[in-house]
Amino acid sequence: MKTDTWTLGGHEFTSRFILGSGKYNLELIRAAVEEAGAQIITLAVRRANSETASILDYIPKGVTLLPNTSGARNAEEAVRIARLARELGCGDFVKIEVINDSKYLLPDNYETVRATELLAREGFVVMPYMYPDLNAARALRDAGAACVMPLAAPIGSNKGLCTREFIQILVDEIDLPVIVDAGIGRPSQACEAMEMGVAAVMSNTAVATAGDIRKMAGAFKKAIEAGREAYLAGPGRVLEKGGDASSPLTGFLRD
Repeated sequence: MKTDTWTLGGHEFTSRFILGSGKYNLELIRAAVEEAGAQIITLAVRRANSETASILDYIPKGVTLLPNTSGARNAEEAVRIARLARELGCGDFVKIEVINDSKYLLPDNYETVRATELLAREGFVVMPYMYPDLNAARALRDAGAACVMPLAAPIGSNKGLCTREFIQILVDEIDLPVIVDAGIGRPSQACEAMEMGVAAVMSNTAVATAGDIRKMAGAFKKAIEAGREAYLAGPGRVLEKGGDASSPLTGFLRD
């Protein structure tokens, strides 16, 4: 059987679980790699550049580093952080986060498009975090984004697929990998996202705040794989009214 892989920035991956490490701890990273099979892990540049313990010391070799521009309030700040990450040896992948809304932590799509265009010209594999809007997604695609990363719900909320309908529009209309980022709180929600046809799911808070981090990481792996299998299988039809018996309702008691 052919392995179900996906490609991002010319790199091929088999795992569709991405770890967001904002709530960084060693056990979280170990669980994500060992139990969930994560092949991409985000890191904040400030943690990679720490004078004390660096998160880079704990991410296994072979895992793709995805530095993010957390803390950037505009495109210029995001570009500076991305360049610093590359200088620190984090590679060419970068997750663009431009947030100047301190209450809801919603991304600024306009500034994100600007940052994406500038960094794509410099050879970065740009993965922009965005509010799921079709026009913004098209602009990101045209600016050179390697994927789009729409939020499911506000960062850290664990509320699930609040923006489901808008994410589905991106899956249907944008010829780029769609990676659901932020807000997924349960493995069942990750499964549902994968059933929609997204390429991957990023999780951080749901795993990091679980009672048993390793079990939750394993549960996410299974849920994501199940959702992907269901998508490939093609879910059955949905009846708007009434029912349709799977077995005959007449004649089985007749002589």
